[in-house]
Amino acid sequence: MFISIGIDEDGRPYITTSDGSREKVVRKGKGKSVIDFPSTYTVLDIETTGLDPRYCEIIEISAMKYSSGQNIGTFSTLVKPSEPIDEYITSLTGITNDMLKNAPDIVETMQKFYNFVGSDLIVGYNVNFDINFLYDNLLNCHSLTLSNSFIDVMRIARKVLPDLKNHKQVTVAEHYGISTAGAHRADVDCEICNAIFEKLQADILAAGQSLEDFKLSSKKSELHAKDISTENISFDTSHPLFGKVCVFTGTLEKMSRKDAMQLVVDLGGSVGDNVTKKTNYLILGNNDFCQSIKDGKSNKQKKAEDLILKGHDIEILSENVFYDLVLEG
Repeated sequence: MFISIGIDEDGRPYITTSDGSREKVVRKGKGKSVIDFPSTYTVLDIETTGLDPRYCEIIEISAMKYSSGQNIGTFSTLVKPSEPIDEYITSLTGITNDMLKNAPDIVETMQKFYNFVGSDLIVGYNVNFDINFLYDNLLNCHSLTLSNSFIDVMRIARKVLPDLKNHKQVTVAEHYGISTAGAHRADVDCEICNAIFEKLQADILAAGQSLEDFKLSSKKSELHAKDISTENISFDTSHPLFGKVCVFTGTLEKMSRKDAMQLVVDLGGSVGDNVTKKTNYLILGNNDFCQSIKDGKSNKQKKAEDLILKGHDIEILSENVFYDLVLEG
């Protein structure tokens, strides 16, 4: 049974079930999360009755087209849900059941939204949440796929403003002196998001970095296990890392994570982005610079400890012990 939905430390969506395990959410044809600064794009925001697209409904959609810094078009509508909304949603958004009773239904709304957004790059704050709701509803209502790539302004804020206490939209807006009056209504949230997007770009330029260089440096930092391969064709099958799955968390002190991953595959092992039941070793680096740290442990470490307690054969290693293991054989 579903308990909660979230984003792991590598930016991938998952759901947590009643037994504590995680399940990936796969949406075929969904656009990619990118870091970019286009001159033309559509900012969007939605309001919903909850966190999970399978059980919750969209009650408001706003989308604003920008070109060269100017708003050139707006799509904004309430959406009538199949069930009345509760007091919590009303208190959070200001949207009442009376406001929704004559609103268009989701089928009509999704077609109009799809026509409005076209092929634009989509911009939003923590926008993967919005994209998933829109993707699922568009597929269910019209058998269409929302394939637009999207820019998560929160990802950029984390890179530009690493010292903020958190990177919620309201926190970043307050940092820049942007008014948050009327937040939690989709149209206002679109305007706040776009204002933050512009401020972040100004900060990047003020720091002496071009937007193109910022994009390139961000791409270089996005390392995935599938990108690591080896040209070796023979391996020492007695080596302790041969055939083993290794996952890294935190920042290694003696080498880059990419180089450490390369060591593993060159020895006949494999690497993963996330801890799963197939993981054999989790190697701990320095967590000081990891945004997802809570209680001194990364999500990967917590996941590994949970699986160990359930009887799975996973070992958690320090960086130094990992190097000792590499040198064996």
